[in-house]
Amino acid sequence: MAAPPTDAAEDVEALAEFLVKHYSGQLRSICLSPDPKLHYPLFIEFAELIDEKPHLSRLVFSNPTEYLRYFDDSAILAHKIALEHMRKFENKMGIQKRFIHVRINTSGSPLELSPETFPSIGRVRVKHRGILLTLKGTVIRSGAVKMYEGERMYRCRKCKHEFPLFPELEARNSIVKPSICPSQRLKPCEGTNFDPIDDTVIRHDYQEIKIQENTQVLGVGVIPRSILVILIDDLVDTVKAGDDAVVSGILTAKWSHELKDVRCDLEPMLMANHVRRTNELKSEIDIPDSVIMKFKKFWTDFRDTPLKGRNAILGGICPQIFGLFTVKLAVALTLIGGVQHVDASGTKVRGESHLLLIGDPGTGKSQFLKFAAKLSNRAVITTGLGSTSAGLTVTAVKDGGEWMLEAGALVLADGGLCCIDEFDSMREHDRATIHEAMEQQSISVAKAGLVTTLSTKTIVFGATNPKGQYDPDQSLSVNTALSGPLLSRFDIVLVLLDTKNPEWDVVVSSHILSEGELEQEGCVDDLTAVWPLLMLRRYIQFVKGHFRPVLTKEAEDIISSYYRLQRRSATHNAARTTVRMLESLIRLAQAHARLMFRNEVTRLDAITAILCIESSMTTSAIVDNMGNALHSNFTEDPDEECILFRILITCPSNSPPTDGKQEKVILEKLRSDNIY
Repeated sequence: MAAPPTDAAEDVEALAEFLVKHYSGQLRSICLSPDPKLHYPLFIEFAELIDEKPHLSRLVFSNPTEYLRYFDDSAILAHKIALEHMRKFENKMGIQKRFIHVRINTSGSPLELSPETFPSIGRVRVKHRGILLTLKGTVIRSGAVKMYEGERMYRCRKCKHEFPLFPELEARNSIVKPSICPSQRLKPCEGTNFDPIDDTVIRHDYQEIKIQENTQVLGVGVIPRSILVILIDDLVDTVKAGDDAVVSGILTAKWSHELKDVRCDLEPMLMANHVRRTNELKSEIDIPDSVIMKFKKFWTDFRDTPLKGRNAILGGICPQIFGLFTVKLAVALTLIGGVQHVDASGTKVRGESHLLLIGDPGTGKSQFLKFAAKLSNRAVITTGLGSTSAGLTVTAVKDGGEWMLEAGALVLADGGLCCIDEFDSMREHDRATIHEAMEQQSISVAKAGLVTTLSTKTIVFGATNPKGQYDPDQSLSVNTALSGPLLSRFDIVLVLLDTKNPEWDVVVSSHILSEGELEQEGCVDDLTAVWPLLMLRRYIQFVKGHFRPVLTKEAEDIISSYYRLQRRSATHNAARTTVRMLESLIRLAQAHARLMFRNEVTRLDAITAILCIESSMTTSAIVDNMGNALHSNFTEDPDEECILFRILITCPSNSPPTDGKQEKVILEKLRSDNIY
């Protein structure tokens, strides 16, 4: 993209005029800042530059190395204009600053629409060198903040000409002196000796990070690629390991570290100009207004039968698996989660729920794990056999003589979902490392002299096989070989037993054989019939972002009554009936209210939360036989069976209750014991 030659001074003045016109507010705040030694950022939108100065926007894109420096000079000029304006018209005296850097945000501009200017990290090539490039990835490594010499003035011994020299990052920040004097006089100087001028060194903060492309957008078998990113001045410490970031800058390269008997290569790196954290924008699924109207119309249609509408949504979760109502309900409530809050002492109580599936081989545990990962915007899937404590949390690695922290699975899944299959295959001390990550949602690290805390605000979804033949008379700790403290951190623990049931086998086999016919007949637009994967993702993200349910007095009474009943039960499981169970009940009730498109936790939500917790109990305090979660099916008319206000019935002793009948049993038991 060649441009006609222009005078640099004219370009600086044109850019300064653009800054004064559009960003006077930022210039004014910089003028009023007290510290003149700091490096100040001036954020501009590249889309506005294209509209206002298309010729200069092309030059900034095609020759960023030179024109980003011109932009910094124009920022200083615009800063002086703003100072003069404040002195004349506002009678205010600002402080003149020496260091102002223009940071160009490419969001919403054509640069983020083209794969040539916004490629994936794995597709970065030599052709991208020398342009304003934008890359997106997850920060997997962050180094310490250092200081380096960014500019120094030199004087020619022969003609006394003064000129600046900049370090070459490709040559490890070394300054290379010119062979002859660069003075542009009629009679060339041709001097070869230069002396540094004292007190002219400009030093910069300097940090190296490494970003890796998102594994969810890659195909099977593709190794995620990473690239080194250099942060300077105000950009240092803007991101940390585990953050999602969009970085704009200049692609260059540096020589790799010299190692004995190893060839020295050029390693690509990105000199960052602008860094945008996207952690707050994790819901990257665009939800159009038309889709939101579909959600509202759906619940308007099911206003009189809300449970039937809920079951229609749950039917879209793993549609290839027949039945398993309890498991699908648990997956939905876990992905939606409750509301995080801060108590009076300032302690954060997590809103994310955790789910553990314990079952015989062939019961669909891994299918649910993979489908849940598809429903989440950010997911990391790993197996217990191939996961160590460092791989799950954080690793200390040595790069060029310096120790750095590299994020593990739980840190990379911050704000999303971490699926751990074959949970029982992990070693005991590896499982113990995730205790803090699951409850406090942070990981405290003290490795190689690096002491820090990383955020792990993630949902943990585990799947495991029972230890040998599952014994219903024994506790979960004995059947799974998982410790009590770890089990208590899971909000829901479901047991899937492949017991002999001829009637169930007939229904399941018929469903599997007719699956192809159902796919051809399904209508994607009709949400009452089927919820496709994309619509489910949008719905989960919408309810998580727009609803913050509050518990009603009636819901609080039911949850409190159930908790007291569990605590006084003679058959209670010590690993499950802790205070954490009470917090789990609140989270699950809030999640169910969100699932039902409400901002209020009602009696129905509280009883559904109790249903999920009861399914987690090997010995129930309310119903002697809660039934096998594997054989829990969707009822024909759940609303008709859930008339809690008018009718209370007991559960038949020879048949496991369905979702509607369970709710009645729970309420009757609480009332019969004079607890509720």
